[in-house]
Amino acid sequence: MADPSWDPIVTPWHLDEHLPAFPVPVGATGPIRPDLPAGTVPARMGLLHRAVADAVADAVARAVRPLVLSGDCPTARATVAGLQRRHRDVAVVWLDAHGDFNTPVISTSGYLGGMALAMLTGRTPDLFDDGLGLRPVPESGVVLADARDLDPAERDALTGSRVRRVPADPAAVTAALAGLRGTPVYLHLDIDVVDSADLPGLRFPSGTGPSLTRIAECLAATCATADVRAAGIACAWLPEHVGDPTTRPAITTLAGALGADLRWP
Repeated sequence: MADPSWDPIVTPWHLDEHLPAFPVPVGATGPIRPDLPAGTVPARMGLLHRAVADAVADAVARAVRPLVLSGDCPTARATVAGLQRRHRDVAVVWLDAHGDFNTPVISTSGYLGGMALAMLTGRTPDLFDDGLGLRPVPESGVVLADARDLDPAERDALTGSRVRRVPADPAAVTAALAGLRGTPVYLHLDIDVVDSADLPGLRFPSGTGPSLTRIAECLAATCATADVRAAGIACAWLPEHVGDPTTRPAITTLAGALGADLRWP
């Protein structure tokens, strides 16, 4: 049954790149599109994510669970910062083909999207100065599912961390959630965790992986087991594919696994 408490919020951006074709469900807050001045990507992202955080904080204040649809994973900074305005402690369940655990020191590309989970855990303290007020999430409060595509230094960083890594399997995810002890959870999904043959046009396809159905089962299992207060779906299709007819059914299926009933114009 659909849960009417979910409040979709749309932020149609990949880092500081606006995605005009981004799908927007009926009744969503947004699309959030602040005016961004010229400047560095971190500075522009700081302004962008501050606006997103304000929107999420407003949704939480109305006792509505935000479901953030975005074009990237670093938007999770804003979602978690907004959630932390209401909850002292927040845990994270992160489903992704990648670890997103790089930092500026170990990244070979400097790509900010590959640092999103490291940002949440406080491993990039000097990367942004945007006033979000994000408090680092303890690594012991993070469950990372799949992460089949890792850079060597990123793999070492995860191995040396307290992040709990599990396969993208409902039973494995459920078992890992036992350690969260009822902490409010932010549930994050990068759609590139799905087998790239199932979802054409992904920005960073990672080959063979779990099916769309299996990922939906992981989301449903998380919601049935954990206290999920906010969720994010990173719709990481290429700009020319983000508006394809195939994207809406995929997003609908994944949101439906959370209990959200998205409808499209």
